[in-house]
Amino acid sequence: MLPFLPRRDEYDVVIVGSGAGGGMAAYELTKAGASVCLLEAGIPWDNTRDSSMLVWPWETDRRGGSTKERPFGEHDACIGGWNIEGEPFTTAPGTRFNWWRARMVGGRTNHWGRISLRFGPDDFQRKSIDGLGDNWPITYDEIKPWYDEVDRLIGIFGSNEGLHNHPDGIFLPPPTPRCWEHVVKRAADRQGVTCIPSRLSIITRPHNGRPGCHYCGQCNRGCAVNANFSSTNVLIAPALRTGKLTLVTGAMAREVTTGTDGLAKSVVYIDTATGEEREVSGRVIVLAASACESARILLNSSSSRHPDGLANSSGVVGKYLTDTTGTDVGGFIPALVDQPRHNCDGVGGAHLYMPWWLDNTKLDFPRGYHIEIWGGMGMPGAGFMGGIQNYGQGGGYGAALKEQYRHYYGTTIGFSGRGEMIPNEKSYCELDPKTVDRYGIPVLRFHWEWTDHEYLQVKHMQETFRSLLAEMGAEVRSTMPTKEQGYGIATGGAIIHELGCVRMGNDPKTSALNANCAAWDCKNLFVADGGPFVSQADKNPTWTILALSMRTSRHIVAERKAGRL
Repeated sequence: MLPFLPRRDEYDVVIVGSGAGGGMAAYELTKAGASVCLLEAGIPWDNTRDSSMLVWPWETDRRGGSTKERPFGEHDACIGGWNIEGEPFTTAPGTRFNWWRARMVGGRTNHWGRISLRFGPDDFQRKSIDGLGDNWPITYDEIKPWYDEVDRLIGIFGSNEGLHNHPDGIFLPPPTPRCWEHVVKRAADRQGVTCIPSRLSIITRPHNGRPGCHYCGQCNRGCAVNANFSSTNVLIAPALRTGKLTLVTGAMAREVTTGTDGLAKSVVYIDTATGEEREVSGRVIVLAASACESARILLNSSSSRHPDGLANSSGVVGKYLTDTTGTDVGGFIPALVDQPRHNCDGVGGAHLYMPWWLDNTKLDFPRGYHIEIWGGMGMPGAGFMGGIQNYGQGGGYGAALKEQYRHYYGTTIGFSGRGEMIPNEKSYCELDPKTVDRYGIPVLRFHWEWTDHEYLQVKHMQETFRSLLAEMGAEVRSTMPTKEQGYGIATGGAIIHELGCVRMGNDPKTSALNANCAAWDCKNLFVADGGPFVSQADKNPTWTILALSMRTSRHIVAERKAGRL
């Protein structure tokens, strides 16, 4: 259980947001002896106490179905969603964009898939390779030691494969592929698609005082024994045990104030329980509220010194917003009908995945994607199997209906593509000039546009998935989406990997932050979430958020020791 400590008037550091970046900053800074106040807009939540990891779906009236505050199911560990009552966002005419927000301690790390991929050497220098987007101000070699430290601290399973742009790590042993995953592996091998063990932050052996996974397959519910990674108990709980961390929940940050010296002075927030305005002061301010939320706070922190918002003399705050591209295809595999019953729970995610395997110079789109796989005999619940009527002669009543479910149980296999979007000037967020949330804070208005780079990439995903399914002898009931349908590309924001908006760089005229994620305009203000990202990459971003936050936190410690902060 997370303890709560009394508040004080001023802290060495104030952090906004308790997810991956904020949790890592709290862990590192308290370990170094700093007094830290961590502000979280959501409610207290502790996976060791609040998880419904071992609740059977039929034990509740909803049978695991979704609720307003849990769109992915009533047992899902993340409280929040794309639509939160009293916290709207708006979209510009013609824009389709969804913005996910978590409202709990630990943020999105409570329900994510734990896919923990390092960005590769090419991902930091893409402009030098294909002329598109911008290079990062750091290289893979500079961030590699931080990835290594994150691996050692948190724990991750995987296999060392020697793939150039999919760097190996310090891995725990991966779990054995399940029956249905062997079917996928055989098809991938025949098609020449690289298929290797997944890289997930779920520990398969005891690690740093945490027990290894017991393979119940319910990671999305929150792990009651801490065998998977969430910020709550892997980072924030140890920080609280130092006695240096004060955790404040129900704290909706509105703005960062500055003093006459131009330095960040405090964070003003609204107490969500009372509606009262409060202020907490810090010698250093770290924003880790998520890429878009941190941009919103900065844009709302306008003053006579910073008329366009804090850290925004370059005008790039809110700009170059990206999300992962995505599309899905699944099919019915006749060979898997009437499988012998066996335990294929495993970890809460696939045991295999497919990193990008092709050369983009030989294709009609410039950036790649990875493939996530799904299938097997997962936990039955509301919406189970998508409706028995979709399977052969499935249907009926009573005993016959139950037998049909048993007959077709575990016969679906599917693929989800997760690809790189190239930042563009037409995808960004700004303050809506008319709309405020329930706390009186101006909300974000989103502008969004995919380009042919992304559409053609997703077309390739669809074609690849259908080819793999055909290799398995699958029946695919969906038709290939047309160009007019965007080839089935997911709506912006739907994959929940928003990055950019507070980008780092080497030039204060074209970036908001320097290479240490400190604001050019305000040296004691840092950003430690997905905001500093210069590009998206074809990898999930959490491991890079953690590595950057650790690196930034150590920089803060060094600067304070040197008397420069």
